[in-house]
Amino acid sequence: MKIAIYTLGCKVNQYETQAIETELVRRGHTIVGFQEEADAYIINTCTVTAVSDQKSRQSIHRAQKKSPRAVVAVCGCYAQTDPEEVAALGVDLVGGASDRMKFLDDLEALAAARQDRSGDAGPEPLVTTGSIMSVRTFEELPAGGLMGRTRAMLKVEDGCVNFCTYCIIPFARGPVRSLSLDRAAAEAARLMAEGYHELVLTGIEISSWGQDLKNGQGPADLIEAVCQAAPACRIRLGSLEPRTITEEFCRRVSALPNLCPHFHLSMQSGSDTVLQRMNRKYDTARFLESVELLRTWFHRPGITTDLIVGFPGETEEEFSETLDFLRRCRFTAMHIFPYSRREGTPADKMPGQLSKAQKEERAHRAAAVAREMEEAYLDSWIGQELPVLFEEEKDGLWRGHAPNYVEVFASGEALHNVERSVKITERNGSRLIGQIIGA
Repeated sequence: MKIAIYTLGCKVNQYETQAIETELVRRGHTIVGFQEEADAYIINTCTVTAVSDQKSRQSIHRAQKKSPRAVVAVCGCYAQTDPEEVAALGVDLVGGASDRMKFLDDLEALAAARQDRSGDAGPEPLVTTGSIMSVRTFEELPAGGLMGRTRAMLKVEDGCVNFCTYCIIPFARGPVRSLSLDRAAAEAARLMAEGYHELVLTGIEISSWGQDLKNGQGPADLIEAVCQAAPACRIRLGSLEPRTITEEFCRRVSALPNLCPHFHLSMQSGSDTVLQRMNRKYDTARFLESVELLRTWFHRPGITTDLIVGFPGETEEEFSETLDFLRRCRFTAMHIFPYSRREGTPADKMPGQLSKAQKEERAHRAAAVAREMEEAYLDSWIGQELPVLFEEEKDGLWRGHAPNYVEVFASGEALHNVERSVKITERNGSRLIGQIIGA
């Protein structure tokens, strides 16, 4: 059977898609592009914003239009939070954010039944989403990379119990579930043996890893175990909650030679009053402490963040506080999002909703500050050497990333999945250009 998959959303969704691909190939199916005709289409949805829901619906309609007789199966966060709404779109199967193997079993059964009926659609969609809030077991899926990738993702955690006022994800993903330390180390060793040179630890909230295990293990234990199990691989971390960064955490993980000095700290605002309204569990002083600890324990690390602008009630004074705080942190790169209302969250009902024009104007101003900081960081590497793991040839040059997640381009031949030392000669926008040193 030819099966096409479309993925929306975060790295966890990307990980789960590659796991689904791996399992489908193991079962004897063929993966084709989403733009091609297929016997079945899987849409792995996102629901972090109302726009995400809209994009998910558009992807479903594209599949239905491309191959009207194909089975259309929908899984992921949007399907989990609004299964009835998804079912009403005329799809064949609605799964959720757990039990992917049963989802694939159901897909195969529906496809076989469709074939027996000579392509006629079934009478009603099959909806299998259960209560995600009652799930307590980590669903272990085959780790790896999407086809042709140099880096593999290893999902080590699912779920979130932070309940930030703007976020629907705790209701889409349920409580915290962790992959055991032994299994994480074993998977890392397996991926290294398969030839991957970089592993990305991912999860909905990896700073919560170990909470459900109740054995005293925390993120530092996980990182140590994975780094030691895959010594020939770079280990890159997903997003971290700022309070994870302590003196003890830095002392332990800075001793790991293969841990990438790139830390993505989820910030969302640089104003304490806005952080309170968001129900974030730290203030700007604690966040800045984390940034300073990382710069003390690591050599010129890449420190990146997320920022939401235009949160309900955000005043010009609060936004100015955020801009000033960004400059104090000196981030190396940022993701900036105008606040998007999400039905079902407390923030959706808060007074002081800003207009689209106000939010876009603030996003533009924040982006200007982010660009200044990013360019200053990149310029500081000119004349220096960086180890670069090359991924693909693009515009006549090979493209790759340094451990600090800076994008680097250099000329060469057959560099896919090869690491080389590169002397940086110039900056071109948000990327560095250099020359490979030695063989």
